[in-house]
Order: sequence, then C-alpha cells, then structure tokens
Amino acid sequence: MFDSPDHVITIIGRGHSGTRAISKTLHDSGVFMGEPQNPSSDLIPPEDMYEACRVMAHHVKYRGDMRWDLAKLHTMPIDPAFTRLIESFLSSVIASDAAWRGWKIPETTLCYPWIARLFPDIRYIHWVRDPRDGILNGHTTDDLARFGVPYPRTDNIYLQRAISWKYQAQIMADTPRPRRMLRVRLEDFVTRQQATLTRLQRFLGFPLEAISVRPQVVGRWRRNPQPVHFNFYQAELRSHGYLRGPRRTAQLRQGAGS
Repeated sequence: MFDSPDHVITIIGRGHSGTRAISKTLHDSGVFMGEPQNPSSDLIPPEDMYEACRVMAHHVKYRGDMRWDLAKLHTMPIDPAFTRLIESFLSSVIASDAAWRGWKIPETTLCYPWIARLFPDIRYIHWVRDPRDGILNGHTTDDLARFGVPYPRTDNIYLQRAISWKYQAQIMADTPRPRRMLRVRLEDFVTRQQATLTRLQRFLGFPLEAISVRPQVVGRWRRNPQPVHFNFYQAELRSHGYLRGPRRTAQLRQGAGS
C-alpha cells in the first residue's frame, strides 16, 4: 500500500488527547498529512474510517469489569472490507509523492490492532494525555456503541468518556508493539517542548518545527467542578506517570525510552 512505509507516520491517540499539536508540528515540518482536513487537523471525510472501526469491532467482546476480549484481533485474518475501507480513507496519503506522509484521526486508535498488522513498518507516534483532562470535553468516540463496541452504558457523561478512554488504553496495551513506535505525553510536549522535539527528531530522523502551546491545558481537571477520577484507570495513570507515589520514578524511567 505504501512504497516507502518507513517514511509514513500515523498518530495514535484518543480524541482530546492533544493530537492536533503533533499533527500541526508534522505539517509545519513538511509532512503531508492528507487532504482535506478539518480544523482539528483530522483527515476527512471520516466515514470510511468509522466503518472500518465497526468492521473490526464485530470481533470484540465485553468481558465485564472494564475489560474487553481482543485476542482474536491479533491472529485472525483481517477482513478484506476493512482493508478496502482504510485504502479509501487514506487515498490522498497513498497517492502522494511527498517524501514524508502521514495522517491523524483519533478513530485510528479504535482499529489500531488491525492498522498495526496492515502497516507493520510505518512509524507510530502514541500520543498520551492525562485522562482526567482528556475526558473534560466530548468527542465522537465517547459512545463506543457508535462504532460497534460493546460497553456498560451510563448516563454519566464523564464515566462514559472514561470507559471509552479505558477501552482505548487496553487496545494499546494488548496490541503487539510495532517495530517503530514512540510514546509521547502531551504534558511533556507542552512543558518541555524542545526536549520532546529532540526525542521525536531522533525517532523520525528529520528536524521538527516548534509550535505555540498553551500551558493551561495541563491539569485542567483540578478546576473541574465534577469529579473525573475513576479507579478503573488508576493503573494507567500510574504507568504514564500521572500519579505521585513510590512507583512513579521507576515508571517514568521505564517509559522514557518507549
């Protein structure tokens, strides 16, 4: 599908995780990120990507206790319909003769297990944000049922968003890691942009332009009038370095090279 897959980049991250920042960075640094795009720098129209997510979700089962059975996704044949839909969605990226190409749309995360198998040699930037900030605003992926994913329904919008975040976190944890992947926290990009750009430049192999950032996007959840901390994503908060405690330093050290 891509003649030079090592020069193709995709951004994996939930909606409202700040993926627009890295998409803009790549665009300003000369990477063709597909066209057309919406104001969030998502490749559009999204319908083929949405349908591809639904095709894959047919094979996802909810096990209860905020866990999903994703095992089949890593070994079963990829549905040809999925491949056709992704090819259609990425048509402008595939057709481009730019030296570096890529795309960004949060729904890529929902079908990441098959994306990683379909494109094992491209470069993946896994963009992470403190979920307590990420769930403050609504996103298309909040209602997983829209994409065919079973989950426990709730009228609490923050809980619904947190469940979606948890599902996408499990997708990332359970999917075998591609050869070329770098995890980056939005908070590091905002508060230590030059150091974070240096990591990204080493990973990608070309210089990146700095962009303007807004420090106030970090820690917004502390000022939210309603609680947005849910115990079921405690482990992820700790592993990504968002919780203080005796394990935090070790976890940060472990994730520094990821």
